[in-house]
Amino acid sequence: MDEQLDMPPLDDRHLPVAVAHTGDRVRVEISKYDGSPHRGYPAVLLGSDDYGRWLGVLPGTVADSGRVLERPWVLLVPENAWWTAMFNPPPQGSEVYCDITTPAEWIADRVVLADLDLDVKRRRESGAVLLVDTEEFEEHREQFAYPAVLVEQAWAAARHLETALADGTEPFASAYRQWLDKVVSWTPMDPHD
Repeated sequence: MDEQLDMPPLDDRHLPVAVAHTGDRVRVEISKYDGSPHRGYPAVLLGSDDYGRWLGVLPGTVADSGRVLERPWVLLVPENAWWTAMFNPPPQGSEVYCDITTPAEWIADRVVLADLDLDVKRRRESGAVLLVDTEEFEEHREQFAYPAVLVEQAWAAARHLETALADGTEPFASAYRQWLDKVVSWTPMDPHD
């Protein structure tokens, strides 16, 4: 019997409309599975390709927490995948940091998803690939009553990413660099950018 994923409702005050275009400002809204806010920040839609939509987070960006983000990064939001990937420039210790998430939903100029705690990262200097936050995943699996299909999808995404980050599968080898270069060398054309 197929088990359906019963997701908490998204903010239904916003009906889906046309997706943002390249160069537009977008909002990244990440909750926990129970719908409580986890992280949020503005970004710039850099473009898209076969891997998904690429978002740039510029230095000086102010996150919803009030924290000023000092370093830029690029966030890859793939279509229909149970993860996102953050690509960081040096000297950040993690070259790639992947969050296991529910599949992203685009609502106008917002990308909305739920963080499922498991993370996979690749260390810059050593190239070591690490699966982290497994204890947090198990705690929240119980606390939020993750459905079996969600647990299966989360672990499948984590295993896929462990392999892909280790063996040089794109976009984790070099495809991300063109997007990261855009953010690192960003020169605002408008003083309000």
